[in-house]
Amino acid sequence: MDVRYGANAKDVKRYTTKELREEFLIEKVFVPNDITSVYSHIDRILIMGCMPTEDRIAINKNFDAWKSFGVEYLLQRRELGIINIGGKGKVIVDDKEHMMGRFDCLYVGMGAKEIYFESYDKNDPAKFYMASTPAHKKCPDKYISLESAAKNPMGSPKTSNERVINQYIHPSVLETCQLSMGLTILKEGSVWNTMPAHTHERRMEVYIYFDIQEDNVVFHFMGEPDETKHIVVKNEQAVISPSWSIHAGCGTGSYSFIWAMAGENREFTDMDHIPTLELK
Repeated sequence: MDVRYGANAKDVKRYTTKELREEFLIEKVFVPNDITSVYSHIDRILIMGCMPTEDRIAINKNFDAWKSFGVEYLLQRRELGIINIGGKGKVIVDDKEHMMGRFDCLYVGMGAKEIYFESYDKNDPAKFYMASTPAHKKCPDKYISLESAAKNPMGSPKTSNERVINQYIHPSVLETCQLSMGLTILKEGSVWNTMPAHTHERRMEVYIYFDIQEDNVVFHFMGEPDETKHIVVKNEQAVISPSWSIHAGCGTGSYSFIWAMAGENREFTDMDHIPTLELK
C-alpha cells in the first residue's frame, strides 16, 4: 500500500513538477489480476483499483496492508464505494452477488467482511475503481446504476464545459457516513470539467480521469487560487486534491472522471467559488 501524507499549502508552493506528481498523482490505478491501493492521510481516504483478468480476487485475503489500520478486515471501521469503468463484472459481498456493468456503482457499508471481484471476460475485464473512508455506523449496502443516479446537467457548449454530473453515493440517493462519489461525463467538444474553480474547506476530493483518447491528456489544475499549479494526467490516472486546493481540469479532448469526497459534511454545494479573473 502506497501511503501519502498530507501536504502543507505553504510547502507545495516550492514543489517541483516531480514532487507534485509524487505527492498528488496516482499513476497506476489498474494492474491486471491485482488490487492497487493508495492511502492518503488527507481525511484518511483509501483509493483502490481492481482489474480481475484470470481469477476471483479477494479484497481481504490478498493484503496484509489492512493491519496498518489496526483492524482484522478492511471494512471493520470503513465504508466503500465501487464504480466499474471496464467490462462486465461481478462483486460478491458476504455471499451476495452484484452484477456490475460499465458505470454501475455499489456502496458497501461498514462491517462487510468478505468482498470478491470477478470479470466475465478476461479479454474485456471489469475495472473496479474504489474509494473507502472511515465510518462510525453501518449503512445499508446499495447498488446504483447509471440510470438511477441523480442527474445534474451543467455547463454549455459556449463555455466548453457541457457535462452531466451523475451523483451515485450522494445524500439524495442513499445514506452514508461521509463518503460521496459520482461520475461526470463531458459532452463531445467540451474539455473543461470545473470552471469557475472552487475549493471546499470542509472536504477533500480525488479525481480519476478516464476515457481519455490516445495521444490526449488532461491538465489538472491545483494549488491555492492565487498560486496555481498543474499536473499532466494520462488515461486512468488519479489526482488527490486537498481541501485548500482548487481542482479543475482541461483536456486536449473530451473525457470522463469519477470524483470521490470525504470530510466534515456531504453537502455537494458546500464550496467556495473563485472568480476566474482572481486566479493567478
